[in-house]
Amino acid sequence: MKKTRKIIHIDEEKCTGCGLCIPNCPEGALQVIDGKARLISDLFCDGLGACVGTCPEGALTIEERPAEPYDERKVMENIVRAGANTIRAHLQHLKEHGAQKFYEEALAYLKEHNIPTPDEKPALACGCPGTQVRRLTPKGNPTPDTTRPESQLTTWPIQLTLVPVHAPYFNNAHLLLAADCTGFTSTAFHRDFLAGKVLLIACPKLDDAQFYLEKLTNIFQENNILSVTCLHMEVPCCYGLVQIARQALAASGKNIPFKEITLSIDGNIKEEK
Repeated sequence: MKKTRKIIHIDEEKCTGCGLCIPNCPEGALQVIDGKARLISDLFCDGLGACVGTCPEGALTIEERPAEPYDERKVMENIVRAGANTIRAHLQHLKEHGAQKFYEEALAYLKEHNIPTPDEKPALACGCPGTQVRRLTPKGNPTPDTTRPESQLTTWPIQLTLVPVHAPYFNNAHLLLAADCTGFTSTAFHRDFLAGKVLLIACPKLDDAQFYLEKLTNIFQENNILSVTCLHMEVPCCYGLVQIARQALAASGKNIPFKEITLSIDGNIKEEK
């Protein structure tokens, strides 16, 4: 029986059939068929989005639609045929996304079929380091309150879902589209990125990407946006925000200057283009 849940969506017009998404789907939900990536069965897609950030064309997004429930046992039939490395990658993938129920079902399947459980490597095999648990070392002591910089935030609301398309501050605005996590990882977020810009925040992995695409397209079409800066994390899933922004710009039909800045996990600029 179908129920509404998160599942991968493939834009066939954008897909070039390069196959880069395939290794990042150990569940075997994706195959390149007739030159295009295809979802071969709803049963195999867990909807966790590990493949999204691997597509250079932005053809992969997560949508919510009626679909057959994900079936861990069906997935394991594919997984075990691919060998120990794929089993290890799949188990790691489930653990890192907190899919404990599916993880336990996978272990039970291995036990029932007398298949050894591979040792899990500390390095990520699913291509999604965004969910890797880690501890970061603070660089120095917290800055005393007396030197706390002034806020550069000039508009509200800032969440893309909440902001109205025709908000007056969009006209003649330089827009900063920032992934949710960037504001917490960069200690100089206000000074280095927000000053002089109108802020919108979003998460391309956990939120409704299709809704964001339509919302941004409308914002670009209905307002005189002077520039767009997309600030995102280095983890693969976060590149989905860049794809959403670029798609919205293309759909708007406007030629708006676009800049992309990638932050490392420790809050430093990793790439700017």
